[in-house]
Amino acid sequence: MNSREQHLNEPDGPAPNLSGEVSDVPAPRLARVVLLAVMAGYSLVTAVNILGEGLTPAENCAGFTALLAVFGLQIVHSRPPARQSPYWHRVTTLLLQGLFCFLPFALFGIVWGAMGGFLAGSVLLLLPGRVAWPLYGALGLSLFAYSALEGGSLLDSVYAMEATLVTGLVVFGLSSLTGLVTRLHAHRADLARSAVASERVRFSRDLHDLLGYNLSAITLKTELVRRLVPDMPEAARNETESVLALSRQSLADVRKVATGYRDMSLSEEAAVTCSMLESAGIEVETAMEMGALPPQIDTVLSTVLREGVTNALRHSRVHHCTIRCWEEDGTVTLCLANDGVDPEEAAREPLQADDPGGSGLGNLTHRLNRVGGSLTTHLGDDGWFRMVARAPLAP
Repeated sequence: MNSREQHLNEPDGPAPNLSGEVSDVPAPRLARVVLLAVMAGYSLVTAVNILGEGLTPAENCAGFTALLAVFGLQIVHSRPPARQSPYWHRVTTLLLQGLFCFLPFALFGIVWGAMGGFLAGSVLLLLPGRVAWPLYGALGLSLFAYSALEGGSLLDSVYAMEATLVTGLVVFGLSSLTGLVTRLHAHRADLARSAVASERVRFSRDLHDLLGYNLSAITLKTELVRRLVPDMPEAARNETESVLALSRQSLADVRKVATGYRDMSLSEEAAVTCSMLESAGIEVETAMEMGALPPQIDTVLSTVLREGVTNALRHSRVHHCTIRCWEEDGTVTLCLANDGVDPEEAAREPLQADDPGGSGLGNLTHRLNRVGGSLTTHLGDDGWFRMVARAPLAP
């Protein structure tokens, strides 16, 4: 595992709990603390106002009980999962909070007004916008009307309405931001896992594309050496050196995959492929009629050539192979064809070129699609398999 993948695999915070919150990540925890502190501050102001009224202990106890009920219901309403609860459940808890918000007005008067702001915030949090905002405004007007009916001045009535509406907006805004921060941090682990999965797919795809060709060539040459050793030891030694060269190239390719450096040259790949196939007794025709290619396109088409030759060596008895590449109207086309394919065997195990999550031709289709290109394959009745890759010069 490389350092990047190891870093991505390390947990950056605990997984979200059943309530949809992340309990030990600093930012969500800080957001919740701020929300609770603000709501506790509003409640404390109301508690001080109640104590300042000089009421009996029983009345004070009733007020503090109602205050705790409103505070507890507000905590429930401010949790992110509350917005996904059933509609009837939200309406029921809102009605319950409304009772605890308005009934104490008969005992404490306007000093209880801050609790109307909690109800206004809960309305915005739990109800659809087309219902919530008119109801939110109606709650503010109700505090204005109550203050006026109690004999308060115009400024006192406006203050009561404004305090209710502002408190509702504060509760709504902080609760919404807390839910947003919590969700973003909960998704961090998913994003990290996705990045690791993407890197693993990239690594396996590159490993398959780079090594499949060389390993197939090594197998082919090793079988050739075995046949040459008894009668042609000099030729066998030459082929052994070629096998060693391919083995070294495979080691270099693995290092390229590990370091992320995967630039390849189509011209060089064509020359190496032609030499390898000819040494195996396969007749090769090449026509490389293109200029310098962009590095990304050069690498993709080199990979197509490697995988195409690997596919030919694995699935057919190749005697003839043609490799052609040309440019036309801003598009470069690579055509690889080989004989020796048994149509009946291919029908039993068809070659798939449209599976981006697999290997082989599916990998090539995925790579070409990423640069705006395409891959087509065709098996003729004459046993010739043709693979045509097209890619724009400006990916």
